[in-house]
Amino acid sequence: MEEKTLSELLSEKVGEKDFKTLRALLHETNPVDVAEALAELPEREMTVCFRMLDKDTASEVFSGMEPDAQELLIRSLSDKELKEIVDDMWTDDAADLVEEMPANVVSRILAAASPETRKSINELLRYPEDSVGSIMTPDYVSLKETMTVDEALAHIRRVGLDKETVYTCYVTDARKLIGVVSARSLLIADGSAPIAGLMHRNFVSLNTDDDREVAAAEIKKYGLIALPAVDKEGRLVGIVTVDDAIEVLEEETTEDMEIMAAISPSEKPYLKTGVLETWKQRIPWLLLLMVSATFTGMIISGFEEALAACTALTAFIPMLMDTGGNSGSQSSVTIIRALALGDVTPKDVLTVVGKELRVAALCGLTLAAANFVKIVLVEMLLFKSLDFTPQGFLVVTAVCLTLMITILFAKLIGCTLPIAAKALKLDPAVMASPFITTAVDAISLIVYFFISTQILKL
Repeated sequence: MEEKTLSELLSEKVGEKDFKTLRALLHETNPVDVAEALAELPEREMTVCFRMLDKDTASEVFSGMEPDAQELLIRSLSDKELKEIVDDMWTDDAADLVEEMPANVVSRILAAASPETRKSINELLRYPEDSVGSIMTPDYVSLKETMTVDEALAHIRRVGLDKETVYTCYVTDARKLIGVVSARSLLIADGSAPIAGLMHRNFVSLNTDDDREVAAAEIKKYGLIALPAVDKEGRLVGIVTVDDAIEVLEEETTEDMEIMAAISPSEKPYLKTGVLETWKQRIPWLLLLMVSATFTGMIISGFEEALAACTALTAFIPMLMDTGGNSGSQSSVTIIRALALGDVTPKDVLTVVGKELRVAALCGLTLAAANFVKIVLVEMLLFKSLDFTPQGFLVVTAVCLTLMITILFAKLIGCTLPIAAKALKLDPAVMASPFITTAVDAISLIVYFFISTQILKL
């Protein structure tokens, strides 16, 4: 017999009105798992279960739910219940909630929130969507350098419950960030030791206007659990925590993958995205690529006489176009990822081009040799679709030579276009497979027909 899922157990207990067992089950389960299970329940059952949670757990569970589940829950909660949840949420989570809800729900959230919470949310919403300011939280522990260790620990005990993290504390003077000290340093230091002697003055910080990807990269680079965010005057206004950085990396990676596949990015999960919405994401790019592919048709039409004179040339067109497109895609995906990780910058363009051309030469020679053997064995000897004559070997020569040159062009285009996009402050992922494949297709046909007409005297 299959073991029941958490959502099935919760639904069963609600149906049986076994609220004692339901409360115990919710209390014993990790809030993240509770959030996932509640999202699978009907609205009535979700509300019943949510109301069984204690105040602190309810806020944590609510923060972990998807926006559509949160919206359903908000509609079922009273203003008092909503106020308790919003006021108990971390400020950055509350700001995210407001950004993702429809206008009528946002009005209710802001009306229910305390004036202090409402002010903090509005301050975060003023920052650009993709900036560090939009993902930071003002819920941090601030210390003074004149404090002793005992005074600092007493202060952390008083305010720590309302802060997102107490593992790293920030030393300020007139709101300006002057140092960073870890809770570990405080715990093992002498109680009378001054904070000034323990804090690190050489710290890493972010500007609120920096791109949020910078925050994720810096947290990964230095192995930190939080980074301070300062304004242009150096005043500490918030911190970016590692969980926010992970979300940014997930969102940006998903967005890059969608753009590279010629799909407009979406914030919704696949199964929760409607058919019409999915159509809207895909059709503009498909239309654009279809129109751009017209150029390849025009090129083929321009060499109709050459194809008519030597029909064997037609059979190799798909192979040349596919190989060129695949070669370009390999380079573009590699460089786009390297740009995202910071391994490559626009300044490295000559180094990248040099490396890719050497790789292209090796790949071209290998594929040309393999293709020569394949054509002789399969097309000439096995299927006899190509004559085993000097004319036939001229066709093979044209195909193999075109293959090498096409791969050189494909690798060159695949590595330079993403770098050019980065230099122009565009998303390199836009210059991924679909566009590169279309460009390489056109180039491969031009090269193929030029070489063929010269070698075969067509």
